[in-house]
Amino acid sequence: MEIMSPNPFANRQRVAVLGGGPGGYEAALAAAQLGAEVTLVERVGVGGSAVLTDVVPSKSLIATADAAVAIAEASDLGVQFYAKGDKDRPLKPEVAINLAAVNKRLLALARQQSDDMRTALADAGVRILSGQGRLDGPGAIVVATDDGGTDFDRIEADTVVVAVGASPRELDSAKPDGKRILTWTQLYDMRALPEHLIVVGSGVTGAEFASAYMNLGAKVTLISSRDQVLPGEDEDAAKVLEKVFTRGGMQVLSKSRAQSVEVVAGGVLVTLSDGRTVEGSHCLMAVGSIPNTAGIGLEEAGVELTGSGHIRVNRVARTSVSGVYAVGDCTDFFPLASVASMQGRTAVFHALGDIVIPLDQRKITANIFTAPEIATIGMGEKDIADGTVDGFVYKLPLAANPRAKMMGIKDGFVKLIAQKGSGTVVGGVIVAPKASELIYPIALAVERRLTADQVSRVFAAYPSLSGSITDATRAMHLMNIS
Repeated sequence: MEIMSPNPFANRQRVAVLGGGPGGYEAALAAAQLGAEVTLVERVGVGGSAVLTDVVPSKSLIATADAAVAIAEASDLGVQFYAKGDKDRPLKPEVAINLAAVNKRLLALARQQSDDMRTALADAGVRILSGQGRLDGPGAIVVATDDGGTDFDRIEADTVVVAVGASPRELDSAKPDGKRILTWTQLYDMRALPEHLIVVGSGVTGAEFASAYMNLGAKVTLISSRDQVLPGEDEDAAKVLEKVFTRGGMQVLSKSRAQSVEVVAGGVLVTLSDGRTVEGSHCLMAVGSIPNTAGIGLEEAGVELTGSGHIRVNRVARTSVSGVYAVGDCTDFFPLASVASMQGRTAVFHALGDIVIPLDQRKITANIFTAPEIATIGMGEKDIADGTVDGFVYKLPLAANPRAKMMGIKDGFVKLIAQKGSGTVVGGVIVAPKASELIYPIALAVERRLTADQVSRVFAAYPSLSGSITDATRAMHLMNIS
C-alpha cells in the first residue's frame, strides 16, 4: 500500500474571497490547492468584468480587426483576388464586417472562459456564492444572495481577499446612454459598425479601441488631452502608433480636451474646451476607471484607502488590516489582469505561510494591444534621462529584420536598456505585431539580471522576429566597452 506524503501546507484555515476576477480567481484556486477552506463571492460571474466585459471580449475584437487587416493587405504580399470567371482582372479585396456576428462570438468566448474558470474552482473544492458581498469587520463577508437584499449569507474567515475590480469612469457632462455614448463595456451591444466613432481618451483603452475600430473599417476620431497618444508610455512607441493611426485615416486631435458630449439627431456632438465641435455617430468614453470599493465595508473594517478610493497594499498585497488582503484594479498597485493574478497568488502564499516573493513593479511586463502592439518591461529611456538609472539604450528598427521584410512589416522596433559597466539588461520596449509574445525573453533577462552579452549568446531561429533581440544585444556589447 502506497503511503501518500501529507501536504505540508494543508490546513483548514478559512479563506474568503470577495470578487472572482483574475486576482480573486487565482487567490481562491491557490488557497484551495494549499488545503484551505475557500469561499468565493462573485456578483456577475467567475472571471469578473475582466473576462465578461473587458479583457477577453476586447482582445477578441482586436483579433478580428487584425484578421481584417491581414486580408486587406494580402495583395502587398502577392496574394490577389479575382472575380469568378475572370482571372485577368485582380481585385483589391473589400472586407465586410458583420459586427453583430463578431460581438456574438466574442461574448460567447467570454462566457465560455467564465464557465471554464468556474469549473476549475469547483473541481478544486472552492465554494462559490453568487451575490453582492461586503465586509462585516475584518474577518467576515456578508453576501446578499437575492435581488431584494433580504436573504444573506455570512462567511467568517481567517483571511479575506478583496478583489472587487474597477468600473469605467463616467463624467456628468458625457453620461453614457448605452446607445450613442458608450463605455467600453457597452460596445458589444452594437449591431453594426459605427459610421464615425469618436474616442475620448488616448490612454491604453482608448488607443486599443481606436486602433481596432479603424482596422475594422470605421471612421475614427481620437481626442487626446495630451500632446501624444498613450501619455506616459515610451515616446518613440507613441510616435510610431500615431503615425500608423494617421496613415490609416484616423483623425488624432492632440492637446484637445472634451468638455461635453451630447446626443443629437442621428449621432453625437462632442464639444472641446476651446469651443471646437466634432460630430460623429457614436462616442466611446475612455477616461479611466474607478475602483469598486464604495459601500462594501472597507472603512468600517479599518482598511486604508487612497484619496481616489483605491485600497493601499504592500508588495505582498496586504492591506493596513492584518488578515485582509486586496488584489487587482481596486488597489493602488498596478492595474493589469496579469498583475492581479500574481497578487492573488502572492496574497494567499503570504497568508498561509507558503514561500512568497514580494512583487516588484520594475519587473512587470505590460502590453498595449494596438496594431502594432507595444510591450514594455522594466526601466525606460526616461529613467536614464532623469538619472534613475545610469544606463544606455539601443534601438533597432524592425524593418531591418529579414523575417519582418518577408512578412511585409514596416513599422516597429526593439529597444533595450542596459546598465553601464555591467551591461545588465534592465528594461525594454518592443513595437511589433505580437509584441506581447516577443517581450518574454527580455522579461526573463530583467528578472534574472542577465547581461546583454549573455542574452546575445542565445541562439535565435533564423529568420525570426526574435532575432532582432539577439541583434540588438550584440550591438550593445560594443556600446558598453566603448
